[in-house]
Amino acid sequence: MSVLDSKIPSGPLAHKWTHHKDHVNLVNPANKRLIDVIVVGTGLAGSSAAASLAEMGYNVKALCFQDSPRRAHSIAAQGGINAAKNYQNDGDSTFRLFYDTIKGGDYRSREANVYRLAEVSASIIDQCVAQGVPFARDYGGLLDNRSFGGVLVSRTFYAKGQTGQQLLLGAYSALSRQIAKGKVEMLNRHEMLDVVLVGGKARGIIARNLVTGEIERISAHAVVLASGGYGNVFFLSTNAMGSNVTAAWKAHKKGAFFANPCFTQIHPTCIPVSGDYQSKLTLMSESLRNDGRIWVPKKLEDVKAIRDGSKKPVQIAEEDRDYYLERRYPSFGNLVPRDVASRAAKERCDEGYGVNKTGEAVFLDFSSAIMRYGKTEARIRGIENPSTDQVRALGEEVVGNKYGNLFQMYEKITDDNPYKTPMKIYPAVHYTMGGIWVDYNLQTTVPGLFATGEANFSDHGANRLGASALMQGLADGYFVLPYTIGEYLASDIRTGKISTDLPEFEAAEKAVRDQLNKFINNKGTQPVDFFHKKLGRIMWDQCGMARSAEGLTKAIADIQALRKDFFANVRVSGKLDELNPELEKAMRVADFIDLGELMCKDALERNESCGGHFRTEYQTEEGEALRDDVNYAYVAAWEYTGSPADSILHKEDLKFEEVELKQRSYK
Repeated sequence: MSVLDSKIPSGPLAHKWTHHKDHVNLVNPANKRLIDVIVVGTGLAGSSAAASLAEMGYNVKALCFQDSPRRAHSIAAQGGINAAKNYQNDGDSTFRLFYDTIKGGDYRSREANVYRLAEVSASIIDQCVAQGVPFARDYGGLLDNRSFGGVLVSRTFYAKGQTGQQLLLGAYSALSRQIAKGKVEMLNRHEMLDVVLVGGKARGIIARNLVTGEIERISAHAVVLASGGYGNVFFLSTNAMGSNVTAAWKAHKKGAFFANPCFTQIHPTCIPVSGDYQSKLTLMSESLRNDGRIWVPKKLEDVKAIRDGSKKPVQIAEEDRDYYLERRYPSFGNLVPRDVASRAAKERCDEGYGVNKTGEAVFLDFSSAIMRYGKTEARIRGIENPSTDQVRALGEEVVGNKYGNLFQMYEKITDDNPYKTPMKIYPAVHYTMGGIWVDYNLQTTVPGLFATGEANFSDHGANRLGASALMQGLADGYFVLPYTIGEYLASDIRTGKISTDLPEFEAAEKAVRDQLNKFINNKGTQPVDFFHKKLGRIMWDQCGMARSAEGLTKAIADIQALRKDFFANVRVSGKLDELNPELEKAMRVADFIDLGELMCKDALERNESCGGHFRTEYQTEEGEALRDDVNYAYVAAWEYTGSPADSILHKEDLKFEEVELKQRSYK
């Protein structure tokens, strides 16, 4: 087992990033024109990185498998982006954002990286406002904020329920400027299928043109992975259908350690599964938990009546409702972190209180907020002794202004009007905290290969706080990587262009072609989704919201058997040299199967509960996650040696200088 060098700067926590920036190697502006950088993925992390690096003078080649960067999955982030600006004057600060993030991640993230994230957060908002992002504003014209889970302040900036989309449009505008200037070569509908190493350094990639099927060699002096997370290993998740792990997994197989793969976030406010025909799930923003109250009936006879349709939720008397988050966690109430809220919902449903026909749903109710806002609005408008109907109408108007597009989306999907009846929600796979291991400079264990945003592991520990994904993606792209990549590239100013005729490129292309042809020529009988659904069921049942040694051991054996079945019996129609979505999926599912096995192996190795990793053997008397800080306060970084089963565990010990390790409490 090797010791991982995280390259964390010395000195006080609050001074590390400033000191580091003051001492990193720089690249002369004239020399930046001689250096090429590949950016894989153009969501918030990728677009911001590509735009920033090009603005600095580097030559950037950016790839996305979508037809436009505007379709990156970042647009699906609804609720907001965190920043420690303290606009609400409620006691927020850089340190408080840092502490909330460390605590929210159940003390399994790297202190120095998290503090840097909190430190640069305020600059992100200024950058986005300058780009024209239409953040919500209060009556006086100042930027508005709302609360999210796991915090006691309002620090989340938002653009109604479209924050991710608006932020991506801002980053896309910056990227488009560089494309127009010729500093970014934009390769849409291209998917990275391998990393090319020359002399032990990342010097390019092999990509497939998804429209023509052409295999292309692309060279550069450094490669940046900004390819997002791997939640689709569960098949059903809130991720876009195309989201996958292939870029990160190919890098892993070329020497990039994969860190904490079992740390998966289960989001508590998802529209419940309605049938086996579904291919994805729809998320309702965590911002709804600001005003929505979560409950189930106290009486099982009321649960049964709701399920069979003989009673409506609004007919359940207030005293017969169990607002279980408010009951269990009075301090934070409905705004506990996502992992806590998800497990609490599962516990109620496991006890038989689920309110839909499958027994896997709880209510998210806005009736109290509607009436509260309605009374305030009536006073503002000078309406004396308003009727209940008037108050409700005014309240619905206020709630509609805050959450209207989310309510509209819910009604279109479920055919229920959430203004009149509570939403039904249930936890679902959302974000992945694990990812490629990176040091303080965001460089992986492969020299010249960097990872940003959700593709890396660095900032969220075992559970990500709401509204922090957008924060990390833009922080990495705008304010971290542009400094740290120069430390590596400063030694490349005399290297010259990297030729794609090198034998390393030829060998990598051949390996990719061989795998593609193997799928095309396979004489199987089952489509790719048949195997993906099987994998998803294994992962959800044994490595989802609850894990156990017995279940994980079974899952590993089941995945190994599924792998054999997949390669023997998968059927991929079409040809290699054409548009072929089934071939794309086959390559991705092959990587998901390997990743799934490593996730279960990692979860089995970690004999504790922390954040989203809940081992049933390790819990408090009250059913909360029970950490083992003596034995497991480390980052698990896995080295690929030929198969997931043979992967080697490396540990980066986590040192906490500014926070005290203690059992999380949101009571």
